[in-house]
Amino acid sequence: MGAYGLQTHIWSNNTKTALLLAGFPVLLVLLTYGLFLLYAGLAGETLGKVGEIEGAFIWAADALARSWPYALVGAGLWFAIAYAFYQIIIDAATGARKVERKDEPRLYNLLENLCISRGMKTPALRVMETDALNAFATGLHEGQYSVTVTRGLMQTLNDEELEAVLAHELTHIRNRDVRLLVIAVVFVGIFSFIGEITFRGLTRGIVWGGGGSSRRRSNSGGGGGGGAIVVVLVALALIALSYALAIVIRFSLSRRREYLADAGAVELTKNPDALISALRKISGNPVVASAPSEVREMFIENPHADFAGLFATHPPMNKRIEALVRYGGGRDVTAPIAQDAPIAAKPGPWGTSR
Repeated sequence: MGAYGLQTHIWSNNTKTALLLAGFPVLLVLLTYGLFLLYAGLAGETLGKVGEIEGAFIWAADALARSWPYALVGAGLWFAIAYAFYQIIIDAATGARKVERKDEPRLYNLLENLCISRGMKTPALRVMETDALNAFATGLHEGQYSVTVTRGLMQTLNDEELEAVLAHELTHIRNRDVRLLVIAVVFVGIFSFIGEITFRGLTRGIVWGGGGSSRRRSNSGGGGGGGAIVVVLVALALIALSYALAIVIRFSLSRRREYLADAGAVELTKNPDALISALRKISGNPVVASAPSEVREMFIENPHADFAGLFATHPPMNKRIEALVRYGGGRDVTAPIAQDAPIAAKPGPWGTSR
């Protein structure tokens, strides 16, 4: 069921956060078994006594049975590390640095005024030193929230446009979007990292190793090359499955959150034209190439869309601007959008207000 009301959207985010955390051990067991099976298929001289294909699967299962408590302890440690240092991890990935009022008085004053209007505690401010135009918010709970903007955004947008972007990010905080995003990117996103490292390492081994494992399997007399290939292919399939499930996490990052954040920004600033203008400018140069793809899911604009938009977590910018024109009362002077009427018969992408 879609999240049509604001409170329903917040409940939906809280539910998705709990499901992501609960699914972490399941993904961990699947990935661990896949790695053991991959080892069983490649390390022929060590596993020569295992025998045929069934033996490799049995060995991997026994190894998993012996190691899963340690894997869960490792998961707990990663949770603790991610909870304590997620902001440091994100800052390291994006190159962001924390700034104070004396460093960026214009930016700080705009954010503080918005927070006073909203009745919120002012989040920390961070700046990425890049010419790209983008912004995002992070945080798990009150006292940890932070808003990050790029230098290019500050230099390109006027005060009204920058205020609209900051209001958009504050709405993400209010709607609990940032908690879900942090969980998806840092807590569970470790699977994407492990999957990429595994496949890159395997590819490098194939290219530079020249089939050394095959020779070892031949010398050890275990199981034959065909059986080992089957085992390796199944192991890679399991690792790919855990990697794919981690990518599916992106599906939980509903596109509706951006429409709701745009609506919240308009409700706070009473200036839809400023947000439309800001989004138009951002769309001209949004890509922060140095930021990992997982972190870019947190940005106000992420133009990357796999398979023609199937996996995109952000709605197209033109759709967002069209919604601001049709439902927010804004004007898009750059590319006017015809008003289709009547529109009252169906709810807009922001949902119905109750």
